[in-house]
Amino acid sequence: MRAGRETEPAPAGDRAAARAAIAGTWRGYAQGGTANLKDAAAAARQAGGVITLTVPDGTPAGLPTAPPAPGAAGAGPAPGTAPEPVRDSPGTRHPSGTRGRLGTGRQPGTRGQPGPQGQPGPQGQPGPQGLPAEPRLALGWSLLAAVAGGLALTAAFPPVGAWPLAPLGPALLVLALQGRSLRASFLAGLLFGLALFVPLISWLINLAWYAWAALAIAEAVIFALLAVGQRVLLSLRGWPVAVAGWWVAAEALRDRWPYAFPWGRLAMSQAGTPTAPWTAIGGAPLLSFLLALVGSTLAWLLLAPGPGGTLRRRLVPALAFAGAAGLALAGGLLPVDPVPAGTPAATVAAIQGDVPHARNLPDLLRATTVTADHAAVTERLAGQVRAGSRPAPDLVIWPENSTDLDPRLYPGISATVAAAVRAIGRPVLVGEVLQDPERNVGQLWTPGHGAGPLYVKRQLVPFGEYIPFRGLLSHITSLVALQPQNFTAGHRAVVFRLGRIRLGDVICYEVGFDGLVSSEVRAGANLLAVQTNDATFEVDGQLGESLQQLAMARIRAVESDRAVVLASTTGVSAVIAPDGTVIARTSTWRPAILDARVPLLHTTTLADRVGAGPEYLITGLTVAAFCLALAGWAAAARRRRRPADPADGRAGPA
Repeated sequence: MRAGRETEPAPAGDRAAARAAIAGTWRGYAQGGTANLKDAAAAARQAGGVITLTVPDGTPAGLPTAPPAPGAAGAGPAPGTAPEPVRDSPGTRHPSGTRGRLGTGRQPGTRGQPGPQGQPGPQGQPGPQGLPAEPRLALGWSLLAAVAGGLALTAAFPPVGAWPLAPLGPALLVLALQGRSLRASFLAGLLFGLALFVPLISWLINLAWYAWAALAIAEAVIFALLAVGQRVLLSLRGWPVAVAGWWVAAEALRDRWPYAFPWGRLAMSQAGTPTAPWTAIGGAPLLSFLLALVGSTLAWLLLAPGPGGTLRRRLVPALAFAGAAGLALAGGLLPVDPVPAGTPAATVAAIQGDVPHARNLPDLLRATTVTADHAAVTERLAGQVRAGSRPAPDLVIWPENSTDLDPRLYPGISATVAAAVRAIGRPVLVGEVLQDPERNVGQLWTPGHGAGPLYVKRQLVPFGEYIPFRGLLSHITSLVALQPQNFTAGHRAVVFRLGRIRLGDVICYEVGFDGLVSSEVRAGANLLAVQTNDATFEVDGQLGESLQQLAMARIRAVESDRAVVLASTTGVSAVIAPDGTVIARTSTWRPAILDARVPLLHTTTLADRVGAGPEYLITGLTVAAFCLALAGWAAAARRRRRPADPADGRAGPA
């Protein structure tokens, strides 16, 4: 086959020069790609003569040839012999990120050559996205990194409370997922989730060991499925930002589906830290995003090329990490949660009546004892007020379940509560369980009027106040009988008006949900109450659940710029200032009285004004980034399925 058309023969010297140029170009093509064929065409045009292209064995290019005999000149290696490694000739240029290691013998289009986004490239070499194209860690070390990341994140939460460790969890998860297959990513995510949730919610063992195991495993599986999505995001150029968005999206999903469980959110590990004020700007989702960004840029720095890499490839991630960490810590400089001069204030009291510690008391005796204990502590407060040792409170708050017996159905319970309210002579918010239908409520009692308006808990506890998927689970297990009837949820925010006080109430589990707390503030609350009952989860002395709930209440105080009164049956109870500072708190498993004077603020933070906007925006952008990355993976899969072109060893049409 002749290149071009026949013309008058060129001078012999020109033809020899052209042949030499084409021969060199052909060797470059055999090693580097089709781009060098353009040089061959140019050389032919300069020669102006009849040029015949031949392959290295002298056969004209493009003509069918019989396979050479083994061992013959130009033949491949004889059976049982190693192939001659292909080495780069001096000065050979490669596309960015495609230069192979000397002596690897890898051919174009084979595994190990750079592929589309997220696909393998030369081992240990950075791809165009800045990440090594193949795993930096062996599989065993990757799984160990996943476990270490989950444990580090757990330690950031109370009771350990090592808050600087929070970004380390996202960083180690990236190291565990980098370069892994989707199956290995699921396994890494599962181990991370187990290392996070098994210790984080270990206080559930006081309820039932199988409840602890089931919830921890379920949350770990959900996390593992989501971790596969993070692995896909790692193929993007801007993967550190995408990973930070992934944490916000994952938390948003777990807060809502399949049964709404908000524990383990990055932001909730930061109570009382310099980063916490960011929640007043964009709520807990913004703080989670910043913490995850610190973690992802740290992973970028750790995955940057070693001493042999370029300065830029190491400097850029270092600057990104420093910038992200500085931005997160700059929250302490934000002018948020101010208390202007002349702000009205009120004195509030929280009653911690304690409950019987024994597990074997009959339910009726336990319930009446709990109510009597809270009434007795309230009457003790009234005596101290009369004696002048304590100031008279404007409001008294009892905890959740301070009476488990409906006062409308049990006259003795109603009389006990009414007597305590008369003794203190101030409004008392009482935590009650009402029947027909069964509801968990906070009801306001006032002297001379008795029971008044009430707030009905809106976010019920799965497997505690209702059974998710009851119809399905009833065919699988008898454990649904532990909660024979679902509680009825409320549907609106309620603000109790008491002179200058506008009291908003959330009950126990609800403190973990952004929208429920902010809805009380938007409805006009200038003071927040959190009624809770921790007796079930602290029987054996664990403090995890109560301290984690206290941390959430402190974050809510900063987020909404409101003082918060946390009242618990057994502790920890606390009064929290609008800046998240704990003004007063109790220990556990003893009767206690807290009282403090708190500001009644009417300002609205940016976080409460924008509501769930930042969470929706970050989640939406992350989903869009995931779709983009997924499209890249799908395109790469299609290219890999194409049959090989025998002319150049690359994928091409059949």
